[in-house]
Amino acid sequence: MELVSFEVNGKPLEIAVEKNWTLLKVLREQLDLTGAKPGCETGDCGACKVLLDGKAVNSCTTNIMKVQGRSVITIEGLSKGTELHPIQSSFIEAGAVQCGYCTPGMIITAKSLLDENPHPTEQEIRDSLDNNLCRCTGYVKIVDAIQLAAKKMEES
Repeated sequence: MELVSFEVNGKPLEIAVEKNWTLLKVLREQLDLTGAKPGCETGDCGACKVLLDGKAVNSCTTNIMKVQGRSVITIEGLSKGTELHPIQSSFIEAGAVQCGYCTPGMIITAKSLLDENPHPTEQEIRDSLDNNLCRCTGYVKIVDAIQLAAKKMEES
């Protein structure tokens, strides 16, 4: 076992891990943060996305040793208590949640995009979702939700 120190949802943490563990394994099994979902576990579906130093990454392919000294934000870290982040509330308002399995990864991807580009075009939104799979929708409501979130975030 090795010790790794990093920040999760704004809180410093030091935890004993095996060198070959993934960030997803640690989040779900050690920290009980289950918002990031195991899907393909090969980095293709995006269900496990988290923000690592502000950038959306697939936690299933991120070795835990690579997060040493870094900041991780999970879907659980976006809301402030019971107050949802504007992206989260926009997904609900736009009906973009369907079964919900891919939703945390979609919201994390949207957060990364909107932090970098607060006024994305529809094509830029679609391009950002390239590594996020949803089996329930044609992505129309998801794109609508991200456009709504961009407007909400601009107004706040």
